Amino acid sequence: MSHLTLRYRLNGNERADLVAGDETLLSLLRYRLDTTSVRQGCRQGTCGTCTVLVDGEPRLACITLAATCEGCAIETADSLPGSGGLHPLQQAFMDHFAAQCGFCTTGMLMAAKALLDVNPSPSREEVIDAIGGNICRCTGYEPIVEAVLAAATAARAGATPPAAHRHC
Repeated sequence: MSHLTLRYRLNGNERADLVAGDETLLSLLRYRLDTTSVRQGCRQGTCGTCTVLVDGEPRLACITLAATCEGCAIETADSLPGSGGLHPLQQAFMDHFAAQCGFCTTGMLMAAKALLDVNPSPSREEVIDAIGGNICRCTGYEPIVEAVLAAATAARAGATPPAAHRHC
């Protein structure tokens, strides 16, 4: 098995790691670098749990070879919180009860971030399309869609997302 030195940026930090030619990005990030926000779901590219951003594009880490990320900027959910606390998406997910068991949450956040980075005013249909590759077994998706829309509104206004109102 051939190995190569992979040079890349992970969450803004320059890195160089020795990787095998057949090593997945999931294996490198989660199991070798202990980046636990990158979750392992299906290992076949169907659930979206392992979604990360590679040069701003959502990628499934379980089917992306690490070696293909030479010179790339890789972002995981660990990159979301800033010095001021939670990212607007994280706050909106909390406020809208968009994370129940939490297993899919980091992949959903990264898919949503990729959308909002290129389209700060998405329609409901665009949000649904952007998270379409991510499976959630708990929420029924509506709280997630509402959270992404609220985060987009808040980001445009430079504020924190408005909290959802629950009728109990």
